Amino acid sequence: MTLLWLLAATVFLAFSNGANDNFKGVATLLGSRTARFRTCLWWAAITTFLGSLTSLLLARGLVSAFSGKGLVADTLTGDPSFLMAVGMGAGLTVMLATLTGFPISTTHALTGGLVGAGLAFGSPVDLARLGGGYFLPLAFSPLFALALAAGLYPSFRKLRLALGVERRMCLCREDGALEPVRIQSDGALVLLSSGSTLTAGQAGQCEERYLSRVAGLDAQWLLDRLHFVSAGLVGFARGLNDTPKIVALLVAAAGLGLSAEASLLTVGIAMAVGGLVAARRVAVTMSLKITSMNHGQGFTANLVTALLVAAASRWGLPVSTTHVSCGSLFGLGAVTGQGRWEVIRGILLAWVITLPVAAILAGLVGFASK
Repeated sequence: MTLLWLLAATVFLAFSNGANDNFKGVATLLGSRTARFRTCLWWAAITTFLGSLTSLLLARGLVSAFSGKGLVADTLTGDPSFLMAVGMGAGLTVMLATLTGFPISTTHALTGGLVGAGLAFGSPVDLARLGGGYFLPLAFSPLFALALAAGLYPSFRKLRLALGVERRMCLCREDGALEPVRIQSDGALVLLSSGSTLTAGQAGQCEERYLSRVAGLDAQWLLDRLHFVSAGLVGFARGLNDTPKIVALLVAAAGLGLSAEASLLTVGIAMAVGGLVAARRVAVTMSLKITSMNHGQGFTANLVTALLVAAASRWGLPVSTTHVSCGSLFGLGAVTGQGRWEVIRGILLAWVITLPVAAILAGLVGFASK
């Protein structure tokens, strides 16, 4: 029976992870109005699942890291009751954040779960390993992402200007044609072709577009394709990084009998389903509430996130996709002056309480299961 509870807790954690995390790679597509919500949702699910399938080959180090070995007593790391407490504590924490619309770190929740369940089962916690192996990557990854995004975007902007790519506000007509508009000092939008002032409804159909050509290709068409690729890379990198951490709960369990491949497929499917059915609240926060963004800014944030998370997966570093993707958006908000800092402060507070909340919940489950 305990093994079945462990399986249920792991599937629940994977579902919660998908609901909270899947949209983070495609948030910039929605925020910059590059794609609609449903398109973003499916692109996130597909690319994350592909990353999950690839993780067995490229991210084995994370399976070992999140089995708890070296952090708590080795006698616990194969105990299904301990692993079930870890998974349930982390899953409940991530789902609570999802229901309230806060993007938090499953990595952070799992770390808290390991600590809380370990203490509940009477195990000492290796604080040196907790600090060096878990806290440092989690703490520094968003700062690194913030700095990289804040530095990279101005460089990309200079490159755009050097290539002669012009960015203009345009009215997107129903027939697909674009008409450049000018923003007057009083905030009114005026068509350049006729000088007529746009109505409120027409103003809602305006957005920034890139009107020049690069290497014979329409600049906006090219950027949109690159943006989709970068969003897909984030989803792929997230699946690559997060799946092994959750799979570790099943692989480490003594007597469960699931192979690594079967465990990976189970977790990957649960993550994809969670993202498809329960991602909307976090999607709104990530896409619309942290900072406003245009196409180029969204592409920059995704590129930074994909590179950092993929590198961390390759080297077995337990960074959080949430921390990296949000850090990239924070960096954009800082460099453009459009960051909504009251929202950002709320997200940072959610990050601070994630680990203790997960530890408490895992500890309570652990005490109840003993």
